[in-house]
Amino acid sequence: MNQAKHLFSVIQCLGWGALVNVSFAPSARSTVGIEWEIALIDKQSGELQNVADKVLGELYGPDFSAHPFITGELLMNTVELVSDVHNTVGGAVQDLRGQLAEVRHVTDPLDIDLICSGSHPFAQWQEQVVSNKARYHKLIERTQWWGRNMMIWGIHVHVGIEDKSKVFPLLNALLSYYPHLQALSASSPFWAGEATGYASNRALMFQQLPTAGLPYDLPNWESFEHYVDDLTRTGIIDVVSEVRWDVRPAPKWGTIEFRACDGLSTAEEIGAVAALTQSLTEWFSAKLDAGKELPHLKPWFVRENKWRSARYGLDATIIIDNRGTEVPVREHIHALLSQLHPTAEKLGCAQELEHINLILGKGASYQRQLAVFEETKGDLRDVTLSLARELRNGLS
Repeated sequence: MNQAKHLFSVIQCLGWGALVNVSFAPSARSTVGIEWEIALIDKQSGELQNVADKVLGELYGPDFSAHPFITGELLMNTVELVSDVHNTVGGAVQDLRGQLAEVRHVTDPLDIDLICSGSHPFAQWQEQVVSNKARYHKLIERTQWWGRNMMIWGIHVHVGIEDKSKVFPLLNALLSYYPHLQALSASSPFWAGEATGYASNRALMFQQLPTAGLPYDLPNWESFEHYVDDLTRTGIIDVVSEVRWDVRPAPKWGTIEFRACDGLSTAEEIGAVAALTQSLTEWFSAKLDAGKELPHLKPWFVRENKWRSARYGLDATIIIDNRGTEVPVREHIHALLSQLHPTAEKLGCAQELEHINLILGKGASYQRQLAVFEETKGDLRDVTLSLARELRNGLS
């Protein structure tokens, strides 16, 4: 009996009933949606600009309704682009490209440029303005200094799950490939003007919030309901969406949401990471249907892999099984791409998955930023503006 099942058996023996019913709205299998957080900067200085309300206001419809797919975020220096639900990654990325063009139509005349990375290279938290929404102010009131420091940007990939009984077997299996996705997307080597020595400083910052970080090793949906019930009864959360795990169920949408990835500078990278996430989920789902055992890495190995990929990025050596076998993550990614190719072909995302090799060849964002930092003798303004150029021109 694995640890998670043992824990749940203890819970049952103690007689804790499932007091909260967390309903799961099933989605069409392996459909995909993507959220892309975009930072607003001054075109010349690279400084963050707290003008999201103005940008979003310009995007209102004729009836003064908010844009259905472009929204605000925690800080006023950010807008979030949200794709519709698609069968293919290409369709979701095309949505995001169109929304990005809509935002640029507003920001270009304002001398505002756009970037996306896990952190801004030199911005200071004291200069950022929290969006005027009650839930954000409640978060800041509770979390104080850590909450105010959440100058982080990411991408979230949703993959549709057709039955809630599959959610936790799939989620636990995906954690075995957490470091691959984090290393490929790592883009936060700087924090508040300092080189951190980490490929993804965002990964370690975000986990400081209550209910954030790696998910607990839960075996099934019922155990998740017990968890949500405990958190609700003790005032830790008000709604299930306040469970901010790096990989979490999104019951309202009927998806598993992979939130571990740093923000990415280009549509090519977003497509690549989304294709890898979608392909892994479908690959595991097919194995589950066939009665095959899915990988379930020990929680302490999952945690160590998160730290290693945050620290070393694509140079990390990761733990790939419960025997403790260690392999360079770059090598394991190459092998994984071959395994996933038939699944990606079936899903229609083989072209996007191939862009993983583009990232491996040109370097992940943290590597490209560090290269600019070295070339310009430590000019973080140039690093920031290089991110803006990438977002405008692409990577390939």
